Amino acid sequence: MVAKIIALTVYVIILFLIGIFASRRIKSMSDFYVGGKNIGYWAVAFSARATGESGWLLIGLTGMGAIAGISTYWVVVGEVLGVAISWFFMAKRFKRKTDEYKSVTVPDYLVSHFKSKTHFIRILSASVLSIFVIIYVSSQIDATGIAFESMLGMNYYHGAFLGFAIVLVYIFIGGFVAVVWSDLFQGLLMFFGLVLLPIVVFSSMDYSGSIIEGLHNIDPALTNIWGGSDDAWLNLFTILGFSMIGLGFLGSPQVYVRFMSVKNEAELDKGKWVAIVFTLLTDAAAVTIGVLARLLFTESGQDPEAVFGIGATDVLKVMTENFLPLILVAIFVAIMSTIDSLLVIASSAIVRDFYQKILRPDLKDNELTKISRIVTMGMAVIALAIAMGMAIYSPERQVFWVIIFGWSGIAAAFCPVIILSLFWKGYTEKGAIASMISGFLCVPLFKFVFQELDSVGEYFIKLDVLAPSFAIALFMGWMVSKFFSKRTSEK
Repeated sequence: MVAKIIALTVYVIILFLIGIFASRRIKSMSDFYVGGKNIGYWAVAFSARATGESGWLLIGLTGMGAIAGISTYWVVVGEVLGVAISWFFMAKRFKRKTDEYKSVTVPDYLVSHFKSKTHFIRILSASVLSIFVIIYVSSQIDATGIAFESMLGMNYYHGAFLGFAIVLVYIFIGGFVAVVWSDLFQGLLMFFGLVLLPIVVFSSMDYSGSIIEGLHNIDPALTNIWGGSDDAWLNLFTILGFSMIGLGFLGSPQVYVRFMSVKNEAELDKGKWVAIVFTLLTDAAAVTIGVLARLLFTESGQDPEAVFGIGATDVLKVMTENFLPLILVAIFVAIMSTIDSLLVIASSAIVRDFYQKILRPDLKDNELTKISRIVTMGMAVIALAIAMGMAIYSPERQVFWVIIFGWSGIAAAFCPVIILSLFWKGYTEKGAIASMISGFLCVPLFKFVFQELDSVGEYFIKLDVLAPSFAIALFMGWMVSKFFSKRTSEK
C-alpha cells in the first residue's frame, strides 16, 4: 500500500508540474480551449485516444470482456473502424474548415459553416453539449471513485473527491495545453500497462489446456463470437450494440477539438497511425484481460459479478495484483484522463458560445481566461454532485453502459451533423438543427422507453442507444434539408 501511495503522489506532482508549465502558454481564450492551435501530432493522437477511452476502457471494457467473453471483441472492431474513418477521411476536412472559420469551439464551426444569421444553432449546440458532457463527466468521476475503492482500498466517496480535485487543479492552472500534455502522459501509461499485462499473464499463468476449451467449460456463451443467445436476432443486436460504439469517433466534440488544436494538416497524417495502433492494441488488450480473468478466476456456473463486483469492475485490480502489481497505479491514474478534456469542452460551450458570443460580444478573448477557469470549476462541481447521486441511488449500475450513455448522447447529437456538414453541400442549417434535436431526444427515448417495452425491450437493451439515435439523426438532417431546399426552389 505504501508503494501505491508513493507512486500516486509522484504522479500527482507530475500533473501539477504539467499544469504549471502549461499555464505559461495561456494568454488568451484560444490558448485555454485549443492550445493556440499549435499542438503536435503525438500529443493530439494520444490525447484524442485517452479522451475517448480511459475509465470506460480500463474498468468497463475489461469487465465486459469477463462477462460476455469473446463477443466483446466486436467493440474493438467498431472502435478501430471509427477511429480510422475519422482520422483518414474527416480530420483534414474539419481542420481546414475550422482554420478557415477561425473556430475555437464546435458551435463556432457550425455557425460559420451555415452562415447563421441568428444565435439559435449556437444556443442549441452549446446547450446539448453542456448537458451530455456533464453527464459524461459525472460517469467518469464515478469510474474514478470505483478505481480508488477497488485498487487502493479507499472509500469510494473519498476517492471520487480526490480524483476530482487532482484533475480540476491542473485544468484550472493550465487549461487545454495542460489537458493535452497530461493526456499524453496518461495515455502512455495506459498503453504500456494494458498491452504489457496480458503478455505477462500468458507467459506466467499455470494453465495447460486450451483457452477456448476452458472458457467453453465455464460457459459455452463465452466462446461464441456471434453472442451467447439461442435467439439469432438477439445476437445480431448484441453485435451491433458493441460495434456501433465506434460511431462516437465520427464527430464528437471532445475528440474533434483535438483536430482544431493541431499545428497543421501534415501533423494529422502522422497522428492517424498513432491513433489507430493505440486503439487496436489497447482495446484488444482490455478485452483479453477480461477474458483471461474469467478463465482463471471463475468456475462453471459461477456469476462473474460475484467474483469481480458489479459490472466486473474489479477485473483489472485482480489481474494486476496477481500478475503485475507494479503497474496497478500506472494504469489506475490513466482513468482520470477523460474528465479533464470534457470539462474544458463544457466550459467552452458556456463561456465562448453563451457569454462571449451572445451576451458580451464586446469582450476580447484575453479577458475571458479568468471566467473560463471559474466556469470550469462550476461545471465540475455539478458533475461531481451527479456522480454522488448515481452512487447513492443506483448502486447496481454498470460502468460500461453508464459511460456509454453520456458518450452516446454527445455522439448522436453531433456526429451526424459533423458528417453531413463535411460531405454534403445540400445540408442546411435547418437540417443540422433537426439532426441535433432528434439525436439528443432519441438517446433518452431509447434508453428509458424502448428498453422498457415488454416485447422488444431486450433487443433494444442489447443494441443500446447510439446506433438507432445516430441513424434517426442522419435521416432527419437529410429529410429536413431536402424538404426546405425543395420549398425554396419552388418559390
